[in-house]
This record gives sequence, structure tokens and C-alpha cells, in this order.
Amino acid sequence: MEQLTLAVAAAACILVFCLPPARWLIIYIALLAYYPQDLSVKIGPLDFTACRILILVMYITLFLRRNPTKSFRFNALDKLVIVYFFAQLFSGLLTTDAGRLLENRSGMAFDSVLPYFIVRLIVTDKEEYQKLLIWIIIIAAPLAAVGFLQCTTGRNPAGFLTMYRSWGTQISYVPILRGGFFRANVTFPHSIIYGLFFTILGPVCAGILRSAKRHQMFYWAGLGFMGVGVFSSMSGGPAMAALVAIVFIGFYRYRRYWKLAVAAIVLMCGTIEVISTRHFYYYPGRFTFSVATAWYRGRLMDVALFEGGMSGHWLTGYGLATDASLKASLEWAAKIDNRNHVDMVNEYLLVLFRYGLIALVPFLAMICAAIKRLIEALRLCLLDSNSWLVWCVFGSLAGILVAITSVSLSGAQTTNLFFILIGLCGVMPLITADENSRLLTEANTATYSPKLRGWDGGPAANCHIPL
Repeated sequence: MEQLTLAVAAAACILVFCLPPARWLIIYIALLAYYPQDLSVKIGPLDFTACRILILVMYITLFLRRNPTKSFRFNALDKLVIVYFFAQLFSGLLTTDAGRLLENRSGMAFDSVLPYFIVRLIVTDKEEYQKLLIWIIIIAAPLAAVGFLQCTTGRNPAGFLTMYRSWGTQISYVPILRGGFFRANVTFPHSIIYGLFFTILGPVCAGILRSAKRHQMFYWAGLGFMGVGVFSSMSGGPAMAALVAIVFIGFYRYRRYWKLAVAAIVLMCGTIEVISTRHFYYYPGRFTFSVATAWYRGRLMDVALFEGGMSGHWLTGYGLATDASLKASLEWAAKIDNRNHVDMVNEYLLVLFRYGLIALVPFLAMICAAIKRLIEALRLCLLDSNSWLVWCVFGSLAGILVAITSVSLSGAQTTNLFFILIGLCGVMPLITADENSRLLTEANTATYSPKLRGWDGGPAANCHIPL
């Protein structure tokens, strides 16, 4: 399958050469969705997937055409993405064989840091951003349709490709039944990852609903297909992310009461801690497909945080596939329910387990910086449609941040998508500022008179337009 991977990557690269940078992210997401990322080309010690080859060509082409760093300004989020990556390297060098660590983290750089910065470099214009959302809807619809076919019939047209994986189990596709339906995965290595594709990009695409005046039925239908994709995965993690995102976006009209909402959530969690025999993080599992697996996720947090799971390893973690990590995994499994392995279905705990607080603190700081960028963008918004655009990105981030308490990013397509989402958080203030400059120019020429509103729905008296 190496020849096929090279051919697919070459076709995508040709499109990059022929199209402007604003279209490149569309090609990247399409390749991410439609070609399995566990099919790769071995170059030395590194496995190059089609997307890794493409992202490298995107950077080379971008710097050959123009120097994007001339107008690029580093912000706190940019720096924290880099700090988080190097924190993993530093911590890993203290616990893990250097060769193995560098091989693993080199591949991760192609799936995290590079996708983040390509978003920061090429997504700067609101009009082009809206076109990106439209194309994502177009890309997602057929993927969801095929997933629904697999969900209802158990037939996966791309299932034969599992025989040619570069890593993992190389076996024929075997349909997995849950609740009377089959768990769809199509071109993704797992149904959870397939479902997260829609829950990360679906809420973001909902931002087009108030910006575009035409083809509303098309956009609603596209979002409906994304909902079908989430259902077809038959997975609790994506369902939880979708539910949180929907509730968050539905709160848009009442967003000026956000402090009250946060206080209510904190009070609710505190009340559960006081009156219940279990911690509050056990209860979201009531809304998943399997209460048993939800219980396991809560128990995993108990063992890790309160029952000595990280004892002696809080700072640097257990490392990446080391003797210490294997021993800890067996000890955790025995404490949970006497199983023979630990499935680390929590991204926060996975980072802590492998790299300790040295990496977890920058990871959390990066998330906080992404939230801060979204808040900055909301405060700059002068039009309701712009506030909605940013709010939908915020909803997607909220959904995935809750979901990764019960699933890990796993290094597959979800890692790429997560860092694309973080990149979108980083560019939202720039997109808003660009739109504000256009509004100011049109207002000064008396060609346009918008009804300006603040991000919280009130008058835009305290909003300013950065020049």
C-alpha cells in the first residue's frame, strides 16, 4: 500500500501547487477524512502518512511563494503550543529511550504543531473562512452517509484497508455490534475517532448559519449529516462532545449570563461531592451508551489522582512504553477491576501518565490560552453574525474538552483535528479584526450602516476596531 499512499499524497500535493493557500486546508481535511492515516510510507525510522507528506509540501510551497512570517506575530497561544511539544520531549528524555522518544514525537509534530501553524498562517480572512466551513460540510456529508450504511448493514467499503495497516492489528474488518447497530468507522482506525471528526468540525460549521444569507437548507442538511455521523459511530465520547457543544451553542442567546452559568455548574459539582458517595465526574457517564465503561472512566481517575497511581512520578510521568509504565499499567488495572491492562481513555491522564506535570501544565495552559483568544475575539465582534461565528468555535472547543475526559486523542486523526481547532481559536481575533476594518472603511465611505452589537448581545459601545 506504500505505492497507493504515495500516489494519493502526490495527487493532493499537485492540488496544493495549483490552488491558492486559502484552499489548502480544504485538501488537508479531505485527505484526513477519506484516506486512512494508518497507511504510511516508511522513510528511515519515520512513518510518513499521506497527510504528513502533504503538510510538509504545504509549508515548502508557502515559503516558496511568499514569506508568511513578515506579517506573522507570535501570541501566547503560539508559544504555548511550542512549549507543550518541547515539554513532552524534555520530560520524555528523563524517562524514555531517546531514539524511541524522538521517533514518536517527530511524527507527533507533523500531526499537532504543523497543522496548528498552517491554520495560523493561511486562515486570516472571514470570507475565505466561511468558504472553508462550506467545504467541510461538503466533505463530511458523504463520509456520514457511508458511515450510516456501515452502521445499519455492517458493511464497510473501506474495511479491506485494515489488512494493510502500518501499525496496529493487521486483520480483516470485523463489524462490531452495539445496541442493535454496527459501530461505524469507515476510513478511521476506531469508531470513536470517526465520531469525533463530526463533533469537532460540526459545531464549527454551524457558524455559517448566520453569516450566509443563501442556501440555508443546504447548510442545515449538512449539519444533519454530521449528526448522522455521530450517531453512526455508536460511541459515548463523540455523543457527549456533541451534547455539550449543542448546549453551549444553544446558550448563545443568554451568553451575557455566563458567570451565572459557570457558578451553577460549580455549585452542582460541589453539591454532588458533598451528598454523593461518588465524585461528580462519574455522573456524565449516565448519558453514554454503556454505563459499565463510563464507570471504568471514573474509576481510572480515582486510581490515578487519589489512590497513589502517580506516586513518585507526578513530575515526569512514567515515560513512553517503558518498564515503569508497563508496571504502573498493571498496578492500575488491578486496582480498577482486576483486568490485565489499562485503557487510558482520558487525554489529560494520558499526558500526565506519560510526561507528568512538566507536560500537563503547558497542555492546560495552551487550552486556557485558546479560550482567552476566543474571548478576545468575542469582545471585538461588532456584528451578531461574527459573534455567532466565534461562539460556534467556542462550542466545539467546549465539547472536545469535556469529551477527552472519557477518550484520548490517540495520535490518529483526532490529534490533527484537535490542533486545527486550537489553530482556529488562535485566528478568530484576526478574522474579527479584519471584518472590523472592512466595516470601518465602509462606514467612513457611507456605503454601509451595520447594526453593531457587543459580543454579549448588548450595544457595542465598548467595542473598538483595531487598525
